[in-house]
Amino acid sequence: MINTILNKLIHFLGRTNYKIDSNISYYSILIIISEKFIQFLRGLLLKLFFKKSKGILFLGKNVRIKHKNLISVGRTIFIGDNVEINALSKRGIVFGDNVSIHRGTIIDCTGGIRSIGECLKIGNSVGFSPNCFIQVRGEVTIGDNVIFGPFVKIFSESHNFSKIDIPITSQGETRKGVNIESGVWVGSSAIILDGVTIGENAIIAAGSLVNNDVPANSIVAGIPAKIIKNR
Repeated sequence: MINTILNKLIHFLGRTNYKIDSNISYYSILIIISEKFIQFLRGLLLKLFFKKSKGILFLGKNVRIKHKNLISVGRTIFIGDNVEINALSKRGIVFGDNVSIHRGTIIDCTGGIRSIGECLKIGNSVGFSPNCFIQVRGEVTIGDNVIFGPFVKIFSESHNFSKIDIPITSQGETRKGVNIESGVWVGSSAIILDGVTIGENAIIAAGSLVNNDVPANSIVAGIPAKIIKNR
């Protein structure tokens, strides 16, 4: 009975294809409910400081968020324990509906105030596993239904280095940005570099280094990543 009620509540919050595992005991469900309720209470206060917030926010412990006024969130968002978000950027951060950001993930929109980042746009039903790192210098765009494995890293900036008589720190940067289209699965510990577009429904194998565009519906792997097959 309690599983049925919770499934209906989850569907109401926007996770229409989600269903609680029937093997979870009632006692464990009560523990989960109590934890979610505490996260809900934490989120109520934080929502007041966001630029825009449509729905419910579940907030973990030891979360650090800077420049909250530059963040817009959709219908339901989960931010796990020890997540760090620095939203200082030209156009801020936009989270869609049903976004999950798990433990230890870092979203860094600005490394220094001499040149702040562009923006981060995340679509609906996007999930970040623990300990991801998203560097936002050029614009980073993520479509709908994208999943990231643990320890994925995205970089949207590259240092210029063509002149050997000038320190690299004085040669400036290029910021082409990163575009990850809908339906993509990025495997654990993959690294995506500046200037890359990953096409719809592509799969990035665990541990890959992506430094070139990835066609839609392809599977890439390796360092650097190359197409190994098509879906």
